[in-house]
Amino acid sequence: MKLATLNDGSRNGQLMVVARDLKSAHIADGIAPTLQSALDDWSFIAPQLNELYAQLNEGRARRSFDFDPAKCMAPLPRAFQWADGSAYVNHVELVRKARGAEMPESFWEEPLMYQGGSDDFLGPMDDIVLAHEEWGIDFEAEVAVVVDDVPMGATPDEAWLHIKLVMLANDVSLRNLIPPELAKGFGFLQSKPATSFSPVAVTPDELGDAWKDGKLHLPLRSTWNGHLVGQPHAGVDMVFNFPQLIAHLCKTRNARAGSIIGSGTVSNKDASRGYSCIAEQRCLEMIEHGQAVTPFMRFGDTIRIEMLDASGKSIFGAIEQAVKRFER
Repeated sequence: MKLATLNDGSRNGQLMVVARDLKSAHIADGIAPTLQSALDDWSFIAPQLNELYAQLNEGRARRSFDFDPAKCMAPLPRAFQWADGSAYVNHVELVRKARGAEMPESFWEEPLMYQGGSDDFLGPMDDIVLAHEEWGIDFEAEVAVVVDDVPMGATPDEAWLHIKLVMLANDVSLRNLIPPELAKGFGFLQSKPATSFSPVAVTPDELGDAWKDGKLHLPLRSTWNGHLVGQPHAGVDMVFNFPQLIAHLCKTRNARAGSIIGSGTVSNKDASRGYSCIAEQRCLEMIEHGQAVTPFMRFGDTIRIEMLDASGKSIFGAIEQAVKRFER
């Protein structure tokens, strides 16, 4: 099943069911007004949405219309929680190596995770609006999951059962603001502006054999200013899978329905597959040549993040954004 949220001018939008080929959609009125309301009562609502999904794919939905990602908000325009991990430890190792820092052994044993802002997500084609290029604007291509209620103390095996949706994310980072923030010893804040998500969120069964071991086994493509800069495989070098990330989050608290958990920047040890964030490319340049030469994003730059299935068809639709200057 594929779900999206139509921008109807309200804060939470309207829930839509989207056809498998991403060509048509149907408002889910009469079933659930928003994705959050569906997640709040998933066991009752999901079968009804799935029936509408079947009708849509079979051409039996009477009030279907052309699906337009430009009219989409994030699947969850605002969420109760956005917790982003760093499951691809290769990415962390590169960053630390570039600045001459040792890699703590614990990073391989327990996930890194931060709590991001979840009150104002960007839609898949919304501009990334920021005041200064000097902040070091960077994209971060990630996979994310959405859960229903997960109880405190859930094990990875238990957490697996609570994953209801999968989607893509662009966890925008302001690289030049990160060091002084982390130096305060209190985590990210200003260096992590609004996160963007793919137009469509899908149920794990929709992914077929690509969804196994708590990971999504497909390449994640990042195209910067029209040039493909990376297609690392999301199922490779993921040290902590999604059930492990969720269990880590829930060690001391519940995670309520609609919580979003991110994988962190998808990264492979095989550098020939390119990169999912500019910082990683800059780190490789520093390690090999002593200085970084690839610039961060500038106003007018564009980024496209997408995942294709084995037949070359888009699964989630694409995140397509431009960086624009903030004008008060």
